[in-house]
Amino acid sequence: MAVFTFEDQTTSPVAPATLYKALVKDADIIVPKAVDSFKSVEIVEGNGGPGTIKKISFLEDGETKFVLHKIEGIDEANLGYSYSIVGGAPLPETAEKITIDSKLSDGPNGGSVVKLSIKYHSKGDAPPNENELKTGKAKSDALFKVIEAYLLANA
Repeated sequence: MAVFTFEDQTTSPVAPATLYKALVKDADIIVPKAVDSFKSVEIVEGNGGPGTIKKISFLEDGETKFVLHKIEGIDEANLGYSYSIVGGAPLPETAEKITIDSKLSDGPNGGSVVKLSIKYHSKGDAPPNENELKTGKAKSDALFKVIEAYLLANA
């Protein structure tokens, strides 16, 4: 298995503590409210801490799909969160898992800086497909913007 690492960073007008609470602590409640296509979040293994696996069901192209999301680490004191996509529709055939490490910090004008490290764990040594990476990033960015807009509208 080869591991390919990608770094990304974005900013948000939402304060780091508020964004962290919505994306980590209250995500199971906030995300289905903010994103119409998300239908349910259920814990299939664990107690909500590291090692927990959640099944997130959503509608895409008129059909119900799901993603398995495994919590790898929670660092509330430093606004850090790590999870892996370990199964379901968003996981490409060539990937064993995709791990996302995120860290929030103070940004301009009371907002946040979001730093991401994405580790693509491939099956074998084949690098990830560029189109799959672009599509995944576009979906992730769009999801983040919808949640951000929800938080700003409901502040």
